[in-house]
Amino acid sequence: MSVPLWFTLAVIGYLGIKLARPPLWLVVVLLLGGYLLADSLLAPALDTAVK
Repeated sequence: MSVPLWFTLAVIGYLGIKLARPPLWLVVVLLLGGYLLADSLLAPALDTAVK
């Protein structure tokens, strides 16, 4: 069975927010920060660190 990555991340994110109840500002900061880092000069360094 092949599940799309975006669907898996959405389910994990929903369950994480539902179960852990982090503050909304923290969720927004993490999402925005990840988006900005992925499009920055640090992206290649982060890519090698993740792999």
